[in-house]
Amino acid sequence: YTRGTVTAFSPFDARADAEALRKAMKGMGTDEETILKILTSRNNAQRQEIASAFKTLFGRDLVDDLKSELTGKFETLMVSLMRPTYIFDAHALKHAIKGAGTNEKVLTEILASRTPAEVRNIKQVYLKEYEANLEDKITGETSGYFQRLLVVLLQANRDPDGKVDDGLVEQDAQVLFRAGELKWGTDEEKFITILGTRSVSHLRRVFDKYMTISGFQIEETIDRETSGDLEKLLLAVVKCVRSVPAYFAETLYYSMKGAGTDDDTLIRVMVSRSEIDLLDIRKEFRKNFAKSLHQMIQKDTSGDYRKALLLLCGGDDD
Repeated sequence: YTRGTVTAFSPFDARADAEALRKAMKGMGTDEETILKILTSRNNAQRQEIASAFKTLFGRDLVDDLKSELTGKFETLMVSLMRPTYIFDAHALKHAIKGAGTNEKVLTEILASRTPAEVRNIKQVYLKEYEANLEDKITGETSGYFQRLLVVLLQANRDPDGKVDDGLVEQDAQVLFRAGELKWGTDEEKFITILGTRSVSHLRRVFDKYMTISGFQIEETIDRETSGDLEKLLLAVVKCVRSVPAYFAETLYYSMKGAGTDDDTLIRVMVSRSEIDLLDIRKEFRKNFAKSLHQMIQKDTSGDYRKALLLLCGGDDD
């Protein structure tokens, strides 16, 4: 069961697709349209089969060929679609913490939104692919409470959803209230422990109770009492607890809003959610931003890059 826009294509013929792609890239000029149509309408598992057939038939690497034939954002998008699903997040994190400067936005987006099972998987893949410990890498590049909350999330030990205990809901809400609104300076540790370890259904009730006690949404308190990377990570965790699709709808909206587009974020979210919950993200987008995701991509991008993104988006929500 999936709420993705991209599903397995049928009838699927990996060799025929490989041949069509080779033809699209052979000789003078490249037939971008064929490339984008095939790659956006096959799911990731099928794209891996196409790559394998491509190598079998032509002795060439499909991703290398795409890189040499395509350019710019369109190339980045096509290459991202070809990345095996299981390695997608690990690869994004590796690039977020490599070289000069850390991309905190990527760390925040991935670690706040993935399930504990997904985080455990990312850690294993990271170790296997890059022969390095993800937690060590992240702690080496971050500091303070931001680092501590990332480490808590990396433990992937959030309580499983079960029966919610009203007494504990009340207690957590009071603790957060005292740590935030009532105290001169915030007790960040309490926020980190509660937001990083309690179950999703428990936290949703805590947020309601917090509002009752304090008269504020928890987001407002975080906004007022914290700043910088920690604030962004706390807010991302709260938003993902409330609704992961709503969090991604907002992430997509802000990647395109205003002058200039944050294409890395746009590509990463569109590709990584295309087989998971992009239909739900579209619904939240329409509800919260008075326009559809399709309309915003249409307005904000151009060329083959736009065509491919619109195909991944999969339709308009008038």
